[in-house]
Amino acid sequence: MKVIVTKDYEEMSDAAFEIMSKTVSENPRAVLGLATGSTPLGLYSRMVADHEKNGTSYKEIKTVNLDEYIGLDSDNKESYAYFMRKNLFDFIDIKKENTNIEDGTAEDFSAECERYNALLSVLRQDIQVLGLGSNGHIAFNEPGTPFDSVTHVVSLSESTIKDNSRLFDSIDDVPKKAFTMGLSNIMNAKKIIILASGENKAKAVYGMVKGKICVDVPASILQNHADTTLICDASAAKLIEEFVK
Repeated sequence: MKVIVTKDYEEMSDAAFEIMSKTVSENPRAVLGLATGSTPLGLYSRMVADHEKNGTSYKEIKTVNLDEYIGLDSDNKESYAYFMRKNLFDFIDIKKENTNIEDGTAEDFSAECERYNALLSVLRQDIQVLGLGSNGHIAFNEPGTPFDSVTHVVSLSESTIKDNSRLFDSIDDVPKKAFTMGLSNIMNAKKIIILASGENKAKAVYGMVKGKICVDVPASILQNHADTTLICDASAAKLIEEFVK
């Protein structure tokens, strides 16, 4: 795993954009695996600015998102489908039909998981963007998730609900279940960048980079990936400084 430590969130976002931009410029038909939450917002804003200033095109790009809350339709402002439109897709020239995410309103959970797994089998991510949960989760793969997992339904942990509550009016409004790509779906990506910002992520960063590879820290599986880059700010890196100097 390559580790890039930046001064702050803005430099972290710059470094992530540099890798993303290279992927898109080298392959205008690339499949981008995308994440939600506050961490990748800086990356997405840079993608939008680059598109507006330099005309970088996403017309032939396809995307697959990691996860979606169960019970929220795509027009719900708290859904991840809405998040992606309002923070990226509405501001670049990507075709709506080329963007993919699990259907939060699906009534047959098993069928929806099978549909998304089939999609991922033909849309292998050229690059996958990840955030890192404070308990070491990636996507919604909570501690204890088997490493061979594929798209599945998960009951969110208390720590994940707390982490995500900042995006809702109340913690009581955070959905308790979600669809998520499994760890094997994520590991199938050709390239992975995982972003971490803030001191509250420091223990998870340490467990991911230097800890034992185990299901207790789902992100630790990334130690086994051939092309993963961790980009984190100084606060998130404070427990691994001795390993990256």
